[in-house]
Amino acid sequence: MSSIDHITVTAPTLAVGAAFVFKALGVAPQPGGEHPRMGTHNLLLRLGDALFLEVIAPNPEAPSPGRPRWFALDDLATDAQPALRTWVASTGNIRAAAAASTEDLGLVEPMSRGQRNWLITIPADGSIALDGIAPALIEWDGHPHPASGLADHGLSLSRLEISHPNPQRVSTLLTSLALSDVIECRHGDRPQLVAHINTPQGMKELSI
Repeated sequence: MSSIDHITVTAPTLAVGAAFVFKALGVAPQPGGEHPRMGTHNLLLRLGDALFLEVIAPNPEAPSPGRPRWFALDDLATDAQPALRTWVASTGNIRAAAAASTEDLGLVEPMSRGQRNWLITIPADGSIALDGIAPALIEWDGHPHPASGLADHGLSLSRLEISHPNPQRVSTLLTSLALSDVIECRHGDRPQLVAHINTPQGMKELSI
């Protein structure tokens, strides 16, 4: 079984990404940390006991990672608009889940942020699988989930809406990952994610 671990907003800078999230949800994400192997850093916002929103951007203070950055961050122009670009699903056996997936989610690689360590799938070219509709897979190292240590602003993910020109392909992928919780798959002219998030001020949406 897999479950939604976090949803990811990509942005050219953390400041731009934070402003995008604040405008949509009325809450500012808090500092996360740096990813030395990828030359990136992030901000985090709790959406549940084991679920969070991530804003991720290239880290201008970090040296070049000598490889493509994840989440297609190298393709972002300096004036690119932030967007809910992809999502990550947690699993207790990442290699088995990746093997069962009907889509190529990339290689399983070790990653770290501060004291946190995990395994995650990353396409070798840094792209986002299936235009961001397919999740990356993650297996945490066994410590308490990072969301549990974040400030609780009363936000929670109601559902993740996935639009794609071939929704059956997406449904088949979700089934192969045993993943269906709070996910709605529908036909759309282009791949798109919309997160419907409960807030103290009512339901809000986060997308492109």
